Amino acid sequence: MTDSGPKFKIVKFLKIIISSLVITVVLLFTVASLRTLSLDVNVGLQLAHWEKTNNISLVIDHHQREELLANFKEAIRIPTVSFSETESNTTALLEFDRLLRKAFPTVFSSSLVHHELVANYSHLFWVQGSQPDLVPYLLLAHIDVVPASESDGWEAPPFSAKEIDGFIYGRGTIDDKSPLMGILQALEYLLRKGYAPRRGFYIGLGHDEEVYGYKGAMSIVRVLKRRGAQLSFVLDEGLAVLDGVISGLDGPAALIGISEKGLATVKLSVSMAPGHSSMPPSETSIGILAAAVKRLEDNPMPRLFGLGPERGIFEHLAHKFPLPMKFIMSNLWLFSSLLGRVLERKPDTNAFVRTTTAVTMFNAGVKVNIIPSVAEAYVNLRIHSAQSLQEVLDLVQSTVGDQRVKMEVVDGFDPLPVSSTDEKSFGFQIIKKTVLDMFPTVTVAPGLCVGNTDSRHFKDLTSDIYRFAPVWFKPGDAQRFHGINERISKKNYEELVVFYFSLIQNCDIQKLPEAHSSVHEL
Repeated sequence: MTDSGPKFKIVKFLKIIISSLVITVVLLFTVASLRTLSLDVNVGLQLAHWEKTNNISLVIDHHQREELLANFKEAIRIPTVSFSETESNTTALLEFDRLLRKAFPTVFSSSLVHHELVANYSHLFWVQGSQPDLVPYLLLAHIDVVPASESDGWEAPPFSAKEIDGFIYGRGTIDDKSPLMGILQALEYLLRKGYAPRRGFYIGLGHDEEVYGYKGAMSIVRVLKRRGAQLSFVLDEGLAVLDGVISGLDGPAALIGISEKGLATVKLSVSMAPGHSSMPPSETSIGILAAAVKRLEDNPMPRLFGLGPERGIFEHLAHKFPLPMKFIMSNLWLFSSLLGRVLERKPDTNAFVRTTTAVTMFNAGVKVNIIPSVAEAYVNLRIHSAQSLQEVLDLVQSTVGDQRVKMEVVDGFDPLPVSSTDEKSFGFQIIKKTVLDMFPTVTVAPGLCVGNTDSRHFKDLTSDIYRFAPVWFKPGDAQRFHGINERISKKNYEELVVFYFSLIQNCDIQKLPEAHSSVHEL
């Protein structure tokens, strides 16, 4: 009888604990279920009353279609290749300048447009608005392309602009001459129709984006800073319309890039006395460096899924997924760790989860019987939004953990700030409206660029930078980007022209309408 008291108290205590856990689980499940059933962050301003504007419509006739395709093909045929920071095809860049003046005569002759060459080969246009109190914006693109050789396996010569089954093949068809020519073609048609914008805007065309934009885009930034320019938003290349690319998603999705991962290029090196291979030391420069590289690959950067803009990305897409993914993605406040573990299993989705580490170059040795004195490796890291450049460098140093391995930062910068996407975000909402007006069945969501664009240089001029063009990607098309058989359909290029034609006019509203939000705060 004396033991019954304590045993009873233990049983009672366990019942309380179990009951509390059950109640907690039920409450969490109830909240998560309600959120899953009601969450649709895409409703936004689509139900609101937008300011009425007298937009000019663009119905492309046969003559215009022939004209815009001819201009675009000629742009693709000019090999404006950037080989390195110090080597580019300047002859081609000058030829491209002549093409622009020939293809878009109204743009270059209009009293509303001020054009200037920047850093010899880049271009800056200012299109004057009738209401100077409206903050201007910038449409950004780049002229240069990465190298391409037909011997790599192209179905058509990479600078031929050859048509195959309704597609135009060539380097630059996606990156980035379709947005570039689309923007100027749209402006040409608007000016021909007598359009005069209310909100002024800039068009910037850099000539060295593929080699970091230090001469082109950065020179354009300096010009704008000298004039005291501040921008409502910047729209550059970046993400696209993905159709059938995201497994399980119901319908296509237009992803608008709201940030870019940071970057670090680190050189690791080991130096020691050379020797003959017949009398090797217990450790060589190659062995020491290889071990350090292996430690970096075996110990990836920490999992950070849910701590950056990727949470908003998945929540915007959640309602277009079937259960159970809809349930999980609607409740990342509860399941971000679980989803992060799933996503890290594949290289393409692992990029959302953490700072990625890639060993891209390894150099050592000059002769088979000589132990080299120096071994070098280059490591490229793409930095997650929740980390800084310095935090990543400290982690690399501690993971290498060997004082014999020298670390040198070749290049690097922090992740870009995250641009706004709420219902007061002028740039995001205008881009979204323009996409949905053209493609009503598309889901629009913010996205994250794992690569970098010229737009990163403009972060001092605006807090909102967006990276998007309505280029349609189907499964396998992403590999064409900087790869072989880069192409765009004639229909899709025409859609780009119409998109920018509409976007420019949509930007003329004074302000966004009042919000009709269904966004949850959990």
